[in-house]
Amino acid sequence: MMNYFSYHTHTQYCDGKSTAEELVLRAIELGLTAIGFSSHAPLPKKESWSMSMDMLEDYIAEVQELKQKYKSQIEVYVSLEIDYIPGVTRSFDEFKRESNLDYTIGSVHLVKAKYESEFWFLDGPDTNYIHGIEVLFDGDVKKAVSAYYNQVIDLIKTQKPDVIAHVDKVKMNNKGRYFSEDEKWYVALLDKTIEVIKTSGTIVEVNTRGIYKKKSGSFFPDSYFLKECEKRAIPVTVSCDAHHADELVSGFDSAIGLLKGIGFESVRVFADGNWRDQSL
Repeated sequence: MMNYFSYHTHTQYCDGKSTAEELVLRAIELGLTAIGFSSHAPLPKKESWSMSMDMLEDYIAEVQELKQKYKSQIEVYVSLEIDYIPGVTRSFDEFKRESNLDYTIGSVHLVKAKYESEFWFLDGPDTNYIHGIEVLFDGDVKKAVSAYYNQVIDLIKTQKPDVIAHVDKVKMNNKGRYFSEDEKWYVALLDKTIEVIKTSGTIVEVNTRGIYKKKSGSFFPDSYFLKECEKRAIPVTVSCDAHHADELVSGFDSAIGLLKGIGFESVRVFADGNWRDQSL
């Protein structure tokens, strides 16, 4: 039987609903072998969903305490989900060095657009998504979506995260309105991103949150992206992106089933300070 684990987990330090200890206790109850905390890293301009800089030290200290307290029952790791905005955000190396992170998860929620003071926010209310395309990118969906993927590519090349989170998140609020995922220009952006990931060594996260929260009809990323990863021997891991203790394994089995169906024989797990393959 496949071991459960959770490396992408949010706490009350950001937009999570459970405390870190509540999550650890639930993880032990569910039989997880490991839990890694990855609250949203502080941003230069505080967002409602990100941690504030003055909370970072307390967050790190609490997770380190839990690591020692429960070491006989579960592996506990400290990480951050770090957003990347070129020329705006702090470097991943800086976060990793100052906070002694076990690993880093990279993501893009805010896409740089034509105004330095405003970014295209991919999450939250649908109005954010619509406003971004229509106002920040003048209604040019190709320009908007290309800006997203180019920012992801820049993240991978310059920040070298251990894991890239929900890599095709730009599709979540599209809901078939602005573009089709079968269009040649969109598939070309996926292919370009995959090639960069291949040369980077970054692990692709199969994120289940869109499915179990009913925000997407497919995982992040979808089967096309994962099939291309399997062809190129790009490593993957599974994440439920839990924001509540009850979400720790939501969609996990379905994601493993999809990976097996595609042909993957292993997923990456974190242990003893390194990522290694675990057979499916």
